[in-house]
Amino acid sequence: MSTPASIGRHPIHPMLVPLAIGLWVFSLVSDLIYRFAWGGEVWDAVAFYALAGGIVGALLAAVPGFIDLLALPPGKVKKIAVAHMAINLGAVVLFAVNFGLRLNAAPGAAVPILLSVIGVALLGVSGWLGGELVYVHGVGVDRTASSTSRTP
Repeated sequence: MSTPASIGRHPIHPMLVPLAIGLWVFSLVSDLIYRFAWGGEVWDAVAFYALAGGIVGALLAAVPGFIDLLALPPGKVKKIAVAHMAINLGAVVLFAVNFGLRLNAAPGAAVPILLSVIGVALLGVSGWLGGELVYVHGVGVDRTASSTSRTP
């Protein structure tokens, strides 16, 4: 089932989500590098800005994702999509709280790092549901597109 938020039959939402996911995971990795003294103070700053970039990327990805959600018919697939959206929104709120805490927290503080761990775990659950939507139920897959294969 193709999606309305697409460019040239390519859905926009899955093009944008890797940006947020990658930045949030990199933020956590940067935190761990700083926390366990494998790197200098620059790693705390890298974690902070990667976290902020992930929030922006997630909000950008949410717009076409929400447009696609609205186009789904009622039923099991839409329920999975709503759960996927709810977990993602929860993760964005968690990362936004994390960002706010970091504005006044000491570098390498435990609570923001714990929030990043929880947020990345939520991304794993949400990613599983997103995979369920695409690979099991065909959301975002244009089955009418003809495949052209060329033989050498």
